[in-house]
Amino acid sequence: MAVALGLVAAVAGAAGAQTAKKSEDPISAEQKKLQQTEKQLRDERQKAAAARARETSVLAELEVIEQRLADKQREISRLDARVKRAAGDMKALRGEVQTLEGQRAGQQAALGRRLRAMYKVHVQGGALPTLLAGEDLATRAAAVRHLTSLASLDARVIQEYRGTTERLEDRRAREESRQRELADLRADAQREQREVDRDAAKRRILLAKVRDEGAYHERMVGELTEATRRLEAFIRELQARQRRLAKIPPPKPGTETPAVGFGLLRGRLPWPTEGRVVSAFGAQVHPRFGTRTFRNGVDIEAVEGRDVAAVFTGHVVYTGWFKGYGNLIILDHDNEYYTLYAHVAETLVKEGDDVKQGQRIGTVGDTGSLEGPRLYFEVRYQGRPQNPQQWLR
Repeated sequence: MAVALGLVAAVAGAAGAQTAKKSEDPISAEQKKLQQTEKQLRDERQKAAAARARETSVLAELEVIEQRLADKQREISRLDARVKRAAGDMKALRGEVQTLEGQRAGQQAALGRRLRAMYKVHVQGGALPTLLAGEDLATRAAAVRHLTSLASLDARVIQEYRGTTERLEDRRAREESRQRELADLRADAQREQREVDRDAAKRRILLAKVRDEGAYHERMVGELTEATRRLEAFIRELQARQRRLAKIPPPKPGTETPAVGFGLLRGRLPWPTEGRVVSAFGAQVHPRFGTRTFRNGVDIEAVEGRDVAAVFTGHVVYTGWFKGYGNLIILDHDNEYYTLYAHVAETLVKEGDDVKQGQRIGTVGDTGSLEGPRLYFEVRYQGRPQNPQQWLR
């Protein structure tokens, strides 16, 4: 009976183990599925992160291209200056060569005449019989002096001829060297120009995407908004630094604009450049994509290279590249007034300079611009943007 019970228990135990094993199989399968799903999610996250890392900022990409363009254009300007110098040297050397060739031709003619005269004397028996033929010692002495003088003259002509020939060979060698240098410089300039053309084409393609593709446009709007925030923070830092230097306490919020200096000239300031306003101050809605932005200044469309002038006497507190604005100049006009000039091509002032009203501080360009040559201009009081058109006459 005990044996029978033991067998029953063993059979029941085995059946229970098989049942437990079967019940564990679905759980194990679900756990494996869960692990696979988590792995897939991790892989997808990694792929997404890699894609975001590969997705270069539009402004950053534009900045890299524009700074490379600026470097290449500076190199081309440097090479052009060297080409002009080398061409000037070539012209001067060519003039010297022509002058020396003329001198040597005259010396060759003189030597030819002397050689023919000496040949005639030689044919007639030589100079010595001529000297001994005279009976008068004074006549002989005069003849000797004359022949000696002729010999000295011949020696000097020969020496001058040799000197002219050496100088001519030197100038020709220098001319050939400058010719090779000029050819190399022109080849370098052409290579740099090809690279500039390639970078300019990349820039045009990128700007076309920003204008025509919604995804690129939205990315650019977000990046420009961030650039605006960074600029505002930067201006606050500049103001705080200027206040510390002048030992002026921070102004109380809401204080009115002081009626001194810059503050007296609302509506009477000169325009910073000649052109037309194509983007006004304030809220903007993109006509195609409907994106909404706020513009803290105005865009003045102008001819590239046109002068940019200070609208009022001030102090240069910043010059340099600022992402989203290109080459930027910031002037402090005292009493918490600042003006900003962006997209500048050539900056003609440096930090620390004092400038007068109307002074040329730069030239119009398209650095950091999405729409071509223009000047972006801001007026700020206590860090807050003002409508520039209310200040300009």
